[in-house]
Amino acid sequence: MGAIQSQSLQFSEWLFHIVRILNPESSRPVIIRQPMPYNLMPYKGTRYARFVTIRRGGTLSDEHHRLMALWAAKCAEHVLHLFEDNHTKDCRPQRAIEQARAWARGEITMTQAREAAFEAHRAAREAEGAAKEAARAAGHAVAVAHMADHELGAAAYAIRAVMEAGDSATKENRRKQELEWQKAQLPDEIKDLVLDDMKWRNAKCWSLFDD
Repeated sequence: MGAIQSQSLQFSEWLFHIVRILNPESSRPVIIRQPMPYNLMPYKGTRYARFVTIRRGGTLSDEHHRLMALWAAKCAEHVLHLFEDNHTKDCRPQRAIEQARAWARGEITMTQAREAAFEAHRAAREAEGAAKEAARAAGHAVAVAHMADHELGAAAYAIRAVMEAGDSATKENRRKQELEWQKAQLPDEIKDLVLDDMKWRNAKCWSLFDD
């Protein structure tokens, strides 16, 4: 009984710990409540320790964090033309992808990367169809600098972009092709981590990562 009470108190203490996350439907970050310490979290429901950097109490190394940002940028870049074809003068998604890579090289701060994410999502709100989804992918790619688990946002929106880009008869085939391409780009160092994430968060990502 004492152990249960201790866990309950620990839960209550962490209930009031707040963190900022990127809300793609808003131009500003929003505040949410963090329910439990990372080392006590189940995978479902909130962030997982494997996607939180070591300095913040998780287990993700800086090297792997950078690799996730680079992979997310590659996923977003693969569909960037679907935005640029109809928005030739809008460089915000392209800039977001560039900033994701710049962050991975240590050339910009996390705050600068997050601002680039906001700009890409603003571009998405001004677009439609495949272009909208492609801009979202770019926004999530650079947001990996802030929260590593945005890596699946980049991949998922990239898949949505290619699915929106053609006729309904080939939509499922395009989904599978894009997913296989994305998996083939995964560096060995983070492959198992991202594939596990695809499995566990598949339902939250519109089941786009079904084999």
